[in-house]
Amino acid sequence: MVELISRANEEFVEENYEEAVKFYSEAIVADNQKDEYYVNRSHAFIKLEKFSEALSDAEKAIELNPSSAKANLRKGIACFHLNKFEAAKEAFVVGEKLQATDKNFATWIQKCDTEINTSRTKTTTSDSQMAVESPTTCPTDATPTVATAAGSSMEASPTQVQVPMPTGVKTRYDWYQTETQVVITIMLKNVSEDDLDVNIQERNVSVTVRLPSGSDYSLELDLAHPITPQQSRAKVMASKVELKLKKQEGIRWSSLESDGTTSSAPERMMSQPAAAAPSGDGSHPPKYPSSAVHGHDWDKLVAEITEEEKEEKPEGEAALNQLFQQIYSDGSDEVRKAMNKSFVESGGTVLSTNWNEIGSKKVDCKPPDGMEWKKWSGPST
Repeated sequence: MVELISRANEEFVEENYEEAVKFYSEAIVADNQKDEYYVNRSHAFIKLEKFSEALSDAEKAIELNPSSAKANLRKGIACFHLNKFEAAKEAFVVGEKLQATDKNFATWIQKCDTEINTSRTKTTTSDSQMAVESPTTCPTDATPTVATAAGSSMEASPTQVQVPMPTGVKTRYDWYQTETQVVITIMLKNVSEDDLDVNIQERNVSVTVRLPSGSDYSLELDLAHPITPQQSRAKVMASKVELKLKKQEGIRWSSLESDGTTSSAPERMMSQPAAAAPSGDGSHPPKYPSSAVHGHDWDKLVAEITEEEKEEKPEGEAALNQLFQQIYSDGSDEVRKAMNKSFVESGGTVLSTNWNEIGSKKVDCKPPDGMEWKKWSGPST
């Protein structure tokens, strides 16, 4: 049993969700009274966008353990994607009462309220339009009939049209880590900051992006290890959304997400990685820092990140500092002497690149408008 769950968890963190479902199912067959098995399989179904199956598993988990906050979270997410917003909100409210410290519930409740209000507005607008378009005089109360193929007639009964559910937006995301940070990259182009909603908690990350099509992209992650939300941030770029999460400890994460039942055994990250043991054929050592089955070219990834950082445009004071640094690094010896002399003699109020102008004289202090220069004579006694 332990081996089945361990294998399922490994497949889940490797994003092999179909295989994870397979092993979770085998574990459920062996013991169908463990609510966490259903919770984990529900999570895998959500990743596969099989929301009906996810809902069924979440409800079974709640039946086995009504105090499971995570089961209510899975139920709420599944209902939300099935457009059952009232039921989703109910599940999130229950989950929030069970685990008030998890701010994800409040975020999801707000999303449900938005969708519920939008749905009510559309219904009211539609009813108003129908009232305007209806004829002012009504026909008799005779039951309307429709002609059949044989020429006879039958009562027309109201029909219920099945509206196909929209499929989830398939968007690739990836992650890597440094000694101090975990960086998650979501490959979405031209995202507006107004359409991005990010909720970063110590063990959870929730990202929702309103797409131009009107649908939402949603990413929910239960992190393998705790982070520091106050030092974590999200950044919108031209071709992606990037999350930089500050690790609480300088350990190497073997996976991004928690498997839900066991804690990953972390390894302390070193400034320089230890020499890896050679592979079976003695030719190539495994690539650090990943322990994943699928290899990554980390050198290439680092080069790509470095190039992206170079292309990023700083703003405000950072842009000004970068300009001065660029001038200093590219300038001649005279330019550098001029910059150093003017900056030091003026108390940081003047920066000149013209050595011929300032080389033979002292540079006076020029404080900004409205300010007065005073020489500091040390602390008063």
